[in-house]
Amino acid sequence: MTMQTGSIADQVGRLKAAMAGQAPAEVLAVFEAEQAELNAAGVPVAAAAPGTRLPDVELISAEGALVSLHTVTGGRPAVIVFYRGAWCPYCNIALKTYQDQLLPGLTERGATLVAVSPQKPDGSLTMQQKHALEFPVLSDPGNVLAGSLGIVTAPTTDAREAQARFGVDLTTENADGTHRVPMPTVVVTDADHILRWIDIHPDYTARSEPAAVLAALDAAQ
Repeated sequence: MTMQTGSIADQVGRLKAAMAGQAPAEVLAVFEAEQAELNAAGVPVAAAAPGTRLPDVELISAEGALVSLHTVTGGRPAVIVFYRGAWCPYCNIALKTYQDQLLPGLTERGATLVAVSPQKPDGSLTMQQKHALEFPVLSDPGNVLAGSLGIVTAPTTDAREAQARFGVDLTTENADGTHRVPMPTVVVTDADHILRWIDIHPDYTARSEPAAVLAALDAAQ
């Protein structure tokens, strides 16, 4: 598997440039308008703050087994990545980069890496196998965990129609049959499941860089 090189921002920039030459301009304009709207709204005022204890919610593994969050993190410091789904190109860039550039540093520090999305387990399995991910990729049906952090959103009607142009229907991708997705977010928790750092990106094309996550974990410890 080819290692992902460069920052996430650089890789996203290259993806956007490629899409500009391939996708219909009117479709890209819809997504750009949605991103601008999300940026203008900013981080939700009700989003969780450091000091919040994450609930021990029931998640589903890529193989379809029920697992609890606290069991998965194993009583260790953890980095939990909330992403939209395997259908999202920006999520693919982020998770592959975390495998290559973040996971080694977390392993050295004795911390766990977990990725969570509202998609069905088969979507999680697709993501895990596609990028040879060596960390748990879990489903959060109904965005229960994401909802506890106040980071759930949904695409606009225009964006849903534009997604359909690419063959994406979130009601069939998501475990609960809705369009609801988390804002791309990375959190750092301690061994007691207390939130120590949270980085929310309303614009889903932006993501937390590995170096920033490692610095936050070091500060938390």
